[in-house]
Amino acid sequence: MIRKVLRWVLAAFYALAGYLHLARPAPFLTIMPDWVPAPEPVVFWTGIAEILGAVALVQWNSLRIRHAGAIGLAAYAVCVFPANIHHFALDMARPDGGLGLEYHLPRMVAQPLFVWLALWTGGVTDWPWRRRS
Repeated sequence: MIRKVLRWVLAAFYALAGYLHLARPAPFLTIMPDWVPAPEPVVFWTGIAEILGAVALVQWNSLRIRHAGAIGLAAYAVCVFPANIHHFALDMARPDGGLGLEYHLPRMVAQPLFVWLALWTGGVTDWPWRRRS
């Protein structure tokens, strides 16, 4: 039951983030590393990816689609990690410290948790609760 509830919570989080990427892209563009080509389309398509991943994660018709959504969201969390690091570095370089360590450190620690949570709630892995034979 907890897996199902967390799957819906994670999907809601990604759906909201995806919506924000589409409706208000400016904050996402400001943290985009300079080496990313075509930042506007990247922000747009990451929003679409988040929404599609969220829908795939909570749909009830196909376990295969749920697994694909979970793997996609986990890969997404890995791929956006450089933008999170870039945002951290930008903020820490500001005279006022930006959002500060109390924002960025939990965010850095949470990123691997989001990878695992997508895979676990999507049923791709049972780790670390897998029964040993």
